[in-house]
Amino acid sequence: MQIGVNVPNFGPGTGPDLLRQWAQTIEGLGFDLLMLSDHIAVTPDVAGQYPAPFYEPITTLSWLAGVTRRIRLGTTVLILAYRHPLLTARMAANLHRLSDGRLVLGVGVGWARQEFEALGVPFHRRGALTDEYLHTIREAWRDTDDYEAPGIPVWVGGNSDSAMRRAVLLGDAWHPLRCTPGWLAEAAGRLAAVADGWDRQVPALTPRIALRETPEPVTAPDRLAGVGTLDQIIADLDQLRLLGAQTVLLDPFNGDLTEVRRPERAWRTLAAVAAYHKSQEDR
Repeated sequence: MQIGVNVPNFGPGTGPDLLRQWAQTIEGLGFDLLMLSDHIAVTPDVAGQYPAPFYEPITTLSWLAGVTRRIRLGTTVLILAYRHPLLTARMAANLHRLSDGRLVLGVGVGWARQEFEALGVPFHRRGALTDEYLHTIREAWRDTDDYEAPGIPVWVGGNSDSAMRRAVLLGDAWHPLRCTPGWLAEAAGRLAAVADGWDRQVPALTPRIALRETPEPVTAPDRLAGVGTLDQIIADLDQLRLLGAQTVLLDPFNGDLTEVRRPERAWRTLAAVAAYHKSQEDR
């Protein structure tokens, strides 16, 4: 099982220096994947959770490709309906080639109604547009021979039944976001059932979980995977390994913008997780 980190690419204090430090820190710790979130128009509904500046992910990943060497680069998740699918196909293929095959394209339907309105995209059609655009992107990759696109894994984000179906029919992996351990265990079984119902191969399980270390155990029944003591976080990762997760993405942003500006606490937890993960790989 590989482990990645969702790097905050937004908020006061975020800029090139901090993004470079994040990328080089997690690559230096031995993590396998660096991912960024996606917003274009920082409308009030977006700013309430992810305030400006918000660095556009494809542009930023292209820059980070030049300051890293090994770590894979991806989006969690690119909102497909925000961009013309042929533009997305071209940008993804170019980034994949320029980064020596390191791109993971995580995609989703989006949630910010005001942002859809600002971009002139019908909010009520976002699911249908996502399906349509995924088809178009894959066709563009198959039919165009003037740039290299093969091998870009497509992770379909979202926790709904529709997202699970979309992952089975159009994706390489299912990428559920910030769930409880029990829900993830139950959902892994449902994913296999959905794939069987469509007579398709089960997509890889690649969840994004929280990362928040606490001094005392968290015992609430709605505890998110990745929240709690270091022992709880490690136990969650062990459970996901047993569930057959191919990659787990750790999300250190838990709503506290001061920690975006001062990421040292998150880096300490990540260093402990990386050390444990390496010990498991060496066994």
